[in-house]
Amino acid sequence: MGDAMIALDGVELTLPSSAGPVHILRGLDLVVGRGETVSVVGPSGSGKSSMMMVIAGLERATEGAVTVGGTRFNGLDEDSLARFRRDSVGIVFQDFHLVPTMTALENVAIPLEFAGRDDAFERAAACLESVGLGHRLTHYPGQLSGGEQQRTALARAFAAGPDLLLADEPTGNLDGETGHQIIDLLFGLQAEHGTTLVLITHDPELAARCARTVKLLDGLIIDHGLSGNGAAAQAAAP
Repeated sequence: MGDAMIALDGVELTLPSSAGPVHILRGLDLVVGRGETVSVVGPSGSGKSSMMMVIAGLERATEGAVTVGGTRFNGLDEDSLARFRRDSVGIVFQDFHLVPTMTALENVAIPLEFAGRDDAFERAAACLESVGLGHRLTHYPGQLSGGEQQRTALARAFAAGPDLLLADEPTGNLDGETGHQIIDLLFGLQAEHGTTLVLITHDPELAARCARTVKLLDGLIIDHGLSGNGAAAQAAAP
């Protein structure tokens, strides 16, 4: 277990609704190794995004244990979780999540400033340069194309050098050609930094670019995407 980046052990997520409790995740066991690339597939409502939110510490598991990068989430308060996320996790969403009143440079620099880095703006500029946006630093999200906005989001996600990158349908709002460029960039950055990647996607071609594919259905993992020794190791993991 020492080289696991993510370990979910019997993770359940139950949320209240007007019709009574809804069981969204129903006992997930998953181990993802450091530096591994894993895609997560399954129909809408199967629990993919909820699983990602639990791994990010943005949603607390109702039952079970969540351990990411050796840090066990159970018992951590919100501040500790937020610090862990800031230092260790990058997240890329389908709809970019950029602050519209901030320039591309400011959007990337803000999390670095929160982390107390003196070189926040220099680092942000270098990250934007690395995704091909060195000429767009002072542009606002509304002045950027969808592809440029997602490049900005990628730069922000990688800026702090996270151990783990979570990507939820990162090409969902982009046309095919732009989406391909973003994915090539994402995997290039992942390889360069040795980042563990968990990628939610409905695109089989994109899923296949990861080393393995985990399949969810109705809040359960129905396929860990492992074969042979890997499956045995998963089954034996405490």
